[in-house]
Amino acid sequence: MLNPSPVSAPASMKETAASFTVVLINPYELGRQPFALAQTAAWLKGDGFRVVCLDLSLQKLDPSALAGAGLVALYVGMHTATRIALEALPRVRELAPAAHLCCYGLYAPMNRDLLRERGVGTVLGGEYEPALLRLAQGLRQGEQPAAQTEPVISLAKVGFLTPDRSGLPDLARYARLLLPGGDEKVVGFAEGSRGCKHLCRHCPVVPVYQGRFRVVPAEVVLEDIAQQVARGAEHISFGDPDFLNGPSHALRLVRQLHARFPRITYDATIKIEHLLARADLLPELKATGCLFVTSAAESLDDTILAHLDKGHARADFERALGLCRQAGIPLAPTFVPFTPWTTLDGYLDLLRGLAELDLVESVPPIQLTIRLLIPQGSWLLRLPGFRELLQGFDRKLLGYPWHHPDPRVDRLQEALQSWLAEAEGRGAARRPMFEAMWEMAHQAAGRPLPPLPGQGHGQPMPRLSEPWYCCAEPTGEQLQSF
Repeated sequence: MLNPSPVSAPASMKETAASFTVVLINPYELGRQPFALAQTAAWLKGDGFRVVCLDLSLQKLDPSALAGAGLVALYVGMHTATRIALEALPRVRELAPAAHLCCYGLYAPMNRDLLRERGVGTVLGGEYEPALLRLAQGLRQGEQPAAQTEPVISLAKVGFLTPDRSGLPDLARYARLLLPGGDEKVVGFAEGSRGCKHLCRHCPVVPVYQGRFRVVPAEVVLEDIAQQVARGAEHISFGDPDFLNGPSHALRLVRQLHARFPRITYDATIKIEHLLARADLLPELKATGCLFVTSAAESLDDTILAHLDKGHARADFERALGLCRQAGIPLAPTFVPFTPWTTLDGYLDLLRGLAELDLVESVPPIQLTIRLLIPQGSWLLRLPGFRELLQGFDRKLLGYPWHHPDPRVDRLQEALQSWLAEAEGRGAARRPMFEAMWEMAHQAAGRPLPPLPGQGHGQPMPRLSEPWYCCAEPTGEQLQSF
C-alpha cells in the first residue's frame, strides 16, 4: 500500500508545529551532504515544524540549537555514524533533556537494543519518513509514547519530496572531486533508489531490505540535483547501493541530467554482475557524463567471493574491468581483504592482481586494510559453521569480533592499518604507499620481495577526497564534535 506524501496540516496546527522544534543530526556520511536529513526536513517542514539540521562531520553539537527541542532524530546510515551517535547520545540528552530521542537509518534496526539502552525511544529503518512524521505529530500534541508503536522496519512505498537542504552546511565544505592534474570540483549528493535486490551476505542493506529496493521518482531526483547545482555543485555522486538495480530508472535519470545540465559529471556504484549484464549501457553512461564507477569487488579469491555470495568470480571482475575501460569509464573497485578465510598467500595474490591489472592508482590504500565486520543481523551468521569463528558481540565495535586461525594475518592487518594512518597523515601518494604495503606483506609471509608486476600500475583517476568505506574507527576529531 502506498504511503502518500505528508498531508498539509491546518493553519492552526502548523502554528503549533512551528513552536515545536525537531533537531536532525547526521553523525557521518562519507563527507557528503546527507540526503537523509534533507528529505526528512522536507517532510517535517511541509507540516509546519521548525527543523534544525546539524552535521557532526562539519559542526559541533550546538547548545542553542538543541535547547527546547521536542524531538532529536539521529541518522545512522553507516556503521561509523552509529558509533559516533552512541558516543554523542549522553551529550544530546544533556543539552535536550526533555526531547524524545529517535535513531533512524540502515543501522538503527540492527542496533535497536543498544540504542534503547542509551535512551533512544524510537528506532526506525527502511522507509522511515512517514513514521518519523507521525512521531513528531504525536509529540506535538502532547503524546509521550511509553513504548514504540511504529514498526522498526517499514518497506512500504513512500511519496518522496524534493529534499530541503537549506539548513545544511554549504556544499563547498563537503568532500570534493579531485581530478588528475590537481583541479577540484564541488560535489553534490543524490539518491535515485534505496535498498538492493541482491543478497550479498556481508552487506548491511540486506538485513533491512531483504532483496527489495525503492526508487526515488526521477522528477524528485532532478529537482534535488538542480537545487544543488544552483548552490555550486559541479559533480553529482549517486549514493544508491546499486545504481543499476533499476536500469530503466537509472537511464532516465542520467539522460535527463545530461539534457538539463550537460556540463555536470557524475559517479555511481554498480555491482560487477550488473556491469556484465548491462554492458550495453556503459557507452551511454560515458556519454552522459559518468566519470567513474565504484564497485564492491571485495576480493579476487573465488572461495571468499562464494562465502560472501557476491554473485561474481575473479574472471567476471576482470571482464567487467575490461568492459569499463573499453567504454572509457575508470572502475574504482573496493575490497574487504581481511576475512576469516584470508591467507597470507591470498593477500599477496590480491596485491599482485591489482598491480597486474594496473589498478594501483584506482584503489584507496585504506581499502587494502579493511577487516570484515559482522554486525547483528548479518546474513553471514546464516552461513553454516560461521558462528563458530566468532566471539561474543562487542558493544563498542558494534559487531562480532573474530581472530584469524593464523595470527600472522591479524598482525599484518593491524600493522598495515597503523602504518597507513601515519602515511596518509604525511600526504603520501597511492603508488608509494602500495609499494610499502607490498613489502610489508611479503615480510609478514616470509617471502623474498619481488618487483611489482604490471605495466606502470595505472594512471591517476578522478576520485572523491573522502575515501569510500563505512566501517572505520571514529577519529578523535569526529568525537570532538560533541
